[in-house]
Parts: sequence; structure tokens; C-alpha cells
Amino acid sequence: MTETVTTPTPHPEYPMARAAGCPFDPPPALREQQGGEPSRVSLWDGSSPWLITRYDQVRALLGDPRISAAPERPGYPHRDAGSRARSLTRHTFITMDDPEHARLRRMVTAPFAIKRVEVMRPAIQRIVDDLLDRMLAGPGPADLVEAFALPLPSLVICELLGVPYERHDFFQKQTKILVRRNGDPQEVVAASEALVDYLQELLADKLAEPGDDILSDLAVRRVATGELTSREAAEMGALLLAAGHEATANMIALGTVALLRHPDQLALLRDSDHPKRVAATVEELLRYLTIVHSGRLRVASEDIEIGGVTIRAGDGVICATDIANRDPDVFPDPDRLDVTRDARRHVAFGFGVHQCLGQPLARVELQVVYSTLYRRIPTLALAAGVDQLRFKHDGVIYGVYDLPVTW
Repeated sequence: MTETVTTPTPHPEYPMARAAGCPFDPPPALREQQGGEPSRVSLWDGSSPWLITRYDQVRALLGDPRISAAPERPGYPHRDAGSRARSLTRHTFITMDDPEHARLRRMVTAPFAIKRVEVMRPAIQRIVDDLLDRMLAGPGPADLVEAFALPLPSLVICELLGVPYERHDFFQKQTKILVRRNGDPQEVVAASEALVDYLQELLADKLAEPGDDILSDLAVRRVATGELTSREAAEMGALLLAAGHEATANMIALGTVALLRHPDQLALLRDSDHPKRVAATVEELLRYLTIVHSGRLRVASEDIEIGGVTIRAGDGVICATDIANRDPDVFPDPDRLDVTRDARRHVAFGFGVHQCLGQPLARVELQVVYSTLYRRIPTLALAAGVDQLRFKHDGVIYGVYDLPVTW
């Protein structure tokens, strides 16, 4: 009798590719996993972490203290060789667990509190208007990324941190290397170290002549007192600088593409300047686009029972927030952009103790942008077909590299 040998079914590779012609939707292969129980996927290094796609399970795991964000733990699902190399040289609170995570995060929480950020709204409005004035006075078509989407959050985070905006070419270049998928490990580490070295120099300047900014506060209250080393403070500053401009810039540009491709939804926004409609539009775009499209990466520190499976201690976990935000059990007709929807429960900023520190600032920036851009330029239009746009499929954060627009 012949023995039958069963070949194990290979796990799907992650991350998965988006479909051609569907730049706003999650990958079809990821959609096939949607609604199912946790399942294994295959990463670049041959590891097979658990993929979590259901909204309720994503929230449950991101809020579970038995799930660790520390990349040095065995089993952590590193995104690529570059991010793994970087994690060995740079440590910030977003890759730590409590109580150390909470202790360090509290040092920079106050400037991003909702009330503090709301005070900045008039200043952000002036920056938006100034940038649009310059773009409108210049030649067209214009690149909305270069003229508007990237300078706005860069100017804002530079003001908050106390970083000279004149160095924006430098820090934006390093950040682009850091958020690229499959980057060369040596280049990634070099870019990370360049940012940290620069921030350490700034911290020394702030210690000698402090100002009213986050870096000055870290230098005087944390470094000078011995609570933080200069490098620890610089790593914290580098994190805030990179995250503070890259994600918002991509949301501004990609959100504009989405609205221009959905003129009925843009009309609803343009015809109403009510703050609640603007805020609802921002939340829906955050849900619909979910630009952090490589999942939230974690590793189990203890055994966890969820969805009928046991995630063992040491198993990697990928919480796919992009497909969780398209869960029909939570967001009816989830593939439709609907600016009248109440999308506030989305997980675009993550969930739990590690959810995005800067989300109040990002929300205000986006609200000012979406309430101003299409009112100031009612004839704004794409100057190239969507199929001609260069989408950031190779980025940790999704967006467009450039956005030619006309009016």
C-alpha cells in the first residue's frame, strides 16, 4: 500500500500586494483573510506570525498587556532586515512595554494634549493659508506634496520641537529612508544615527540657551537632571520629528486624491464648513485610507486564547488595522467612502497604551487642511490620471510620492 504524503499548505506571504487600479483598498489577499480567525502568514525571513484581521480581535490584542511591542524579544515579527537592524541600535518608548514605556511617554505627552493642540489651531491656519498663497502665486500644475502637504506638518512639528525648519531637507531625507520597506540595513541604521546625532547637537544647544519647546524641556528637565541620557532624549526627539511630519503629509495628499476621486463626498465637505462635518470627514478618511498599512507588530509574552486559537508565548502577531477598519460588522458598507459616517471607532492610530501620541495634533492639522484647501481652491483637480500617480507601495506608511494638481 502506497503511503500518501501530505505537503503542508504554505502560509500566505505578508505584506500582500494591492490590486492594480484600486489604490485605496486593502490587498485582495488580505480581504480573503477578513472575518476569519487568526491565521499564520509568512514573512521575508521565513517566520510565520499570526495575522489578526477582525476589528474586535485587533482591539483586544492591542489592548492586552500580554502582547509586547519590544522588537528585541524572540519571535517579534520584524518588517524587514532594515527595521530589524535599526531596532538593535535605537530604542524609543513606542518599542517598549510598561512601566518603562509609560514613564518615558509621559515626558512628552503634555504638548500633544487636546487642549494644548487646540490653542495651536490659529497658528496652523496661518501656515496653511501662507502655503496656499505661495502655491497659487506660482506656476501650475504644482506638486501638492512639495508645495503644501509636506511643508505643513514639517513646519508645525519643527515649531513644537524647536528644530530649525531650514534643516527640513536633511531630516526629511533621513525619514524617507527609515519608512521605506526593504531598505538596506546599513542605510537604515546610518539614517537613524544621523537623525539622533543631529538631535543630540540640538539638545546641547538647548541646554545652553533653552527656549519654549519640547527639546528644551527635555534638555533642562530630563538630561541636565540625569533622568535621561543625551542619546535617550535625542532618540525621543528623532521619533517625534519623523512621525510628526511623515504620516500627516501622506494623509493630506492621499486624502486629497480620495476626495477628488469621490466628488459627491467632496461636495458634502465643501458645501458645509461646520466643524462637525469637517471632523467627521477627517475620521472617515483616516478609517478608509489607514495609511499605516503594514500592520501593528507585536509578540506574545504569554499564551493568549483568542478566536478559537492559542497564540503561544514567543509567537509574533500582526494586527492588520487597515483591514480591521473595513470590518462590515463595525462599519456597514465599509468599502464606501462616506463622510457622513460616524467613523470615530477606527483604529488608524492604533489602540491601547501604544496608540499614536500625536493623534490630537494630526486631527487638528487635517481638519484645518480639509476645511481650507477645497474652499480656497474650489477648482482643484488632478493634473495626472490616478494610474499615473506613484503610490508608496514600498513604504511603511502609504501615500503618494508626488501629486500634480491644477486649478
